[in-house]
Amino acid sequence: MSQITLQLETLTCPSCMKTIIQTTNKLKGVESTKILFDSSKARITFNEKIITEAEIMDNIVKMGYQSRKI
Repeated sequence: MSQITLQLETLTCPSCMKTIIQTTNKLKGVESTKILFDSSKARITFNEKIITEAEIMDNIVKMGYQSRKI
């Protein structure tokens, strides 16, 4: 398993956080998603043989949120 930590640039409310967690966790290869709302940081654990960091980040963009790897 691999992990990526992202800064979520456009996270504005707890509902947004819930949407990102639920949608990201449905992606094949994603094991878990945890977000710290106060710092707008997400830590995603995933199987790099099934999904890439870029694919995870692209899916977050498709939800309407900007992110960058930290």
